[in-house]
Amino acid sequence: MSDVAFTSSVKQIQTERGSRRSYARLEERGGWSTAITPEIAAFIAERDSFFLATAGAAGQPYVQHRGGKPGFLHVIGESTLGFADVAGNKQYITLGNLAENDRALVFLMDYLNGRRVKLWVRAHVTTDAATLRSLPAPVEGKAEQAIIMQLVAWDENCPQHIPQLISAEKVQGHIESLQARIADLEAQLRAARA
Repeated sequence: MSDVAFTSSVKQIQTERGSRRSYARLEERGGWSTAITPEIAAFIAERDSFFLATAGAAGQPYVQHRGGKPGFLHVIGESTLGFADVAGNKQYITLGNLAENDRALVFLMDYLNGRRVKLWVRAHVTTDAATLRSLPAPVEGKAEQAIIMQLVAWDENCPQHIPQLISAEKVQGHIESLQARIADLEAQLRAARA
């Protein structure tokens, strides 16, 4: 299922620039996956943020960052995922776009390990209370709605050009561990000298 991104104009440019043959082989093998594998589900569950791209009926694009506790983007089934959406800046551009055009893209980055995954989805917004209760809270606060997404296809890009970034929480954890080890070694050294 690569036609979600490889339109006829994209294929023409691929042909002109010499990459079409390799992508044609991908398509012959069935294209990109249309089901969430256990490995991709685990990758999604570890993410504490992602980017959600939408476009209105006129095609005007918009990208919104979503962040929260790892796992707030929740895999519901083999081809369904969703998240509880809390109040933000009150512009509601994503919601408006989805009301006009349900096609969206979820872009997930793992900067530490140099990995990125793209999910093409069809998304809808719901305020159903049972659905909201079934999804992990991304952050403190009341979710206004949930965004439920049906997977169309997913692809994992190559790691080229992904900078390695480490979260402040991970760094702080390592610093504290090293500080505890240093304190222990200094205590052992004092005891040995005594």
